[in-house]
Formats: sequence, structure tokens, C-alpha cells
Amino acid sequence: MTLLPRPSVRNQKRLTRTMQATLAGILVYGIVAGAPKAISNGGIALLITFVPAALERNYEVPIDPWLGVWITSAVFFHTLGSAALYTRIEWWDHLTHSLSASLVAGVGYTALRAVDLHSDRIRIPDRFAFVFIVVVVLAFGVVWELFEFALDIIAARTGVTMPLAQHGLDDTVLDLTYNSLGALLVAIFGQAHLSGVAERIREERLGRSGDSGE
Repeated sequence: MTLLPRPSVRNQKRLTRTMQATLAGILVYGIVAGAPKAISNGGIALLITFVPAALERNYEVPIDPWLGVWITSAVFFHTLGSAALYTRIEWWDHLTHSLSASLVAGVGYTALRAVDLHSDRIRIPDRFAFVFIVVVVLAFGVVWELFEFALDIIAARTGVTMPLAQHGLDDTVLDLTYNSLGALLVAIFGQAHLSGVAERIREERLGRSGDSGE
């Protein structure tokens, strides 16, 4: 069962390569213009876009096209925001926080579901999974905000421009609110879109661990 259309493998590759080319362009611009923020954001984001393919190739973790686009989109939209759109489009930061939080929630749900499926002695109720996803995302969001706060302190003391920055208490509260929105979306629709991924991870990874222990 799915609620959202899934791109074909060909379309997924096209979307991913387009986003990767844009990120590479931001990275090149940062190097030519001497812009540390563009270099760090563009370079790190570009590396993350190769994670799905690396997981499939090196660790045989199944990543379907829809999830590949999801992962790539999260870092792509954040990098575009850092390059120019955060200051020009007021809601862009809300979009990227919701998308990134949904990605964290998706990883948390998939891991929880894989553990649930791995053993008949383990049963994780849907209500617990719902609360677990929200708590994981909120905790990650708090850690992220503290990380930004620490970067602000380092930037103030060293004069070095950091790729991330705090913008006041109101902004922090809004960030956490939109993080919660992303978590809620995954908690509600995760069963429809991520259960199959969790089953494949259970079969590919946890199943092998059990066989090796016999």
C-alpha cells in the first residue's frame, strides 16, 4: 500500500543527477569565489547524495527510488536555502526543517520496524512507534539547535564564518515546531511507505546476523 506516487528508476536517477549537478555547481562556485559557506554546504550535501548508492553497493541495504529522492532532496533544499533562499523566502527554512525531520523520522521508524519484524518475541504497538518517532525527532532537533548554538559561540570567538547559525529563540521554537510536523507526517504515513523497506532490511541484514550466529 502506498499513498504517494513512486518515481521510476529512470526518473529517480534523473532527479538525483540534476540535484547532484546543482550541488556540484554550488561547490565549484564556492571554490572560485572563495565562499567557505558554499564550499562546506555544497561539498557535504553532495557527498550525502551518494549515500543511498553506497549503502546498496557496499552493504546491500535496499534503497528504493522514492527513498533515494527523499534523502537527496533533504540536503539539496537545505543547500539551496543556505546559498540564497533562507533570507529571501521566509518559509524556506520551515520547508527544509520539516523535510529533514521527516528523513530522521523515517530512519527511526525503519529501524524500529525492522527490529519488530526480526523476532516473534518482540512486538512494538503502533502507538509506541508513533510516540517513538516523535520523541526521536524532537531529541535530534534539540541536539541540532545546541550544535548551531555552539557554532555561534565559536564564530564569535574566532571570527570564522560558520555554515550554520542561530537566529534567536523565536526561530528555534519555529524550527522545533516544523520538526514535529515532519515527524507527525512520517508517524502517520510511515506504515504505508516504509514497512516494505523495513522488511527488506530485516531480511538482508538482521537475517544474516542470525544465520551467522547459528
